[in-house]
Amino acid sequence: MSVRATILASIFGAMVLVAMGVGAIGLGAIGLGALGGAAAAERTGAPGAPTSAPDHFPVASDVRLGGDDTQTRLIVDLTEKIDVRAFTLANPYRVVLDMPQVTFQFPPKAGEAGRGLIKAFRFGLVMQGGSRMVIDLARPAQVDMAFVLGAANDQPARLVLHLTATDREAFMRTVALESRAPERSKPQAPPETKANGDSRPLVVIDPGHGGIDNGTRAASGEMEKTIVLEFSLLLRDKIEKTGKYRVLMTRSDDTFVALGDRVRFARARQAALFISIHADALRRREGDAQGATVYTLSERASDARAARLAAAENQADVIAGLDLSAEEKDVAGILIDLARRETKTFSVQFAQTVVGALKNAARLHQHPLKSAAFVVLKAPDVPSVLVELGYVSNKADLKSLISTEWRDRTADSIVQAVDAFFSTRLAGGGQN
Repeated sequence: MSVRATILASIFGAMVLVAMGVGAIGLGAIGLGALGGAAAAERTGAPGAPTSAPDHFPVASDVRLGGDDTQTRLIVDLTEKIDVRAFTLANPYRVVLDMPQVTFQFPPKAGEAGRGLIKAFRFGLVMQGGSRMVIDLARPAQVDMAFVLGAANDQPARLVLHLTATDREAFMRTVALESRAPERSKPQAPPETKANGDSRPLVVIDPGHGGIDNGTRAASGEMEKTIVLEFSLLLRDKIEKTGKYRVLMTRSDDTFVALGDRVRFARARQAALFISIHADALRRREGDAQGATVYTLSERASDARAARLAAAENQADVIAGLDLSAEEKDVAGILIDLARRETKTFSVQFAQTVVGALKNAARLHQHPLKSAAFVVLKAPDVPSVLVELGYVSNKADLKSLISTEWRDRTADSIVQAVDAFFSTRLAGGGQN
C-alpha cells in the first residue's frame, strides 16, 4: 500500500472512532459504528491458508455499501480478522478481493444491486482454501484502501474497501502495474489423475459454474451450480456402475473451475467424451420456455437464443474475476484446430443420441438440438456436448430438476446414450 493509502487508512479509522460512524462523506449511513482501537490499516499480502482449524472457516455475515458516484465504500462483517488483497481488472471494469476461504452468510440477494461506483458484486469459493469477491464497477475507480480491522469493543472484524472515481487512462495504468506484481491467486485446475494402464474410454463430466459463479438462479432461490453438481455426481455414479468406462469430473464440489481449465482437463487426459451439464433460465421479458436442450459447437449459432446462451455461459471467467488477456492466443489456436471434422461429427452424433434417449425420460425443448460457440466445447480432439437439463425459470422444469425420480430417470437415459455412442465407435474401430 502506498504512503498516501496508509495515511488515508489511519485517518479513516480515526474518523470512525471519534465521530462514531459520522463523517464528511456519510460513513454513518453504512452502519460502521465504532470499529474499535485499530485505527490504522494494515498492508496485506496474498491470501494464505486460514489460521483457524481446517474444519472451521471465518464467516462473512453481512455486507453494506455507502457513498456516491465519487467515493464508495464496501464493508463486510467477519467473525475474525483475515488477510485480503485487492487488484483491478479491465474489460469490464472490476475490483477483485482475494482472501482465505470464507463462509459467506450474506442476506439473500446481496450483491445483485449496487451503489455509487459499485454496480454489483459476487462472492464465493474460487479454489480450495481461497475465496473471492468480484466487484463490478459502474465506471473506472481506484482502490484507495482495502484492509481488515480486528474485532474490538463488541464490534466484529470488518473488511473495508474504499473506492474513488478516476478516469480510464489512470485505471488502465493501475491494471498494467498490478499485472507485473507477484502472481495473483488463481483458481486451481482439477487435479491430475492417471489411468494406471486402464484402457477403458474416459468420460469427463463437467458440472457448469461453481464457487463464486452461481450460474442461473430460480425465483425460489435454487442455484444452477448446485442443481447441476448434484445431477453430475449421480450421472458419474451410474456411468461408473456399468464398469465399461473411466469417469472423471472437472469439479466434484462447490469450486470454481475456469473454462479453459475444463477443456485442458479433458484434453490432457485424452478423454473420449466430454459432457457439460447446465440448466438454463429466461428473463421475464424473454417469455417462457421449458425442456432439455443438447448443444454442440459451432462458430455460427443455430439461432439467436443459442448465441445469447453461449455468450452468457462464456462469461463465467469474467464473473469469477479472471484476467483473460493471456487466454486469447490459446483460444485462437483452438479455433484453428476446429477444422478437424471428425471430432465435430462425433459430437453431433452423440448429441443426437442423447436427444433420442431423453425423449422417453424428460421433456425436451421444442428445438432440442442446437449449436453455438461455447468455449467449454472447444477441445478439437474430444467429442463434446453441453446438456441444458431444463429451465430453472419454468416452474414445471424446476420441479423436475430437483426431483430425485426425474434425475434418476434422466441420468439413466444419458448413460444409455453413452453406451450407444461407444458401441457405434468401437464397432467402427474408433479411438478410445
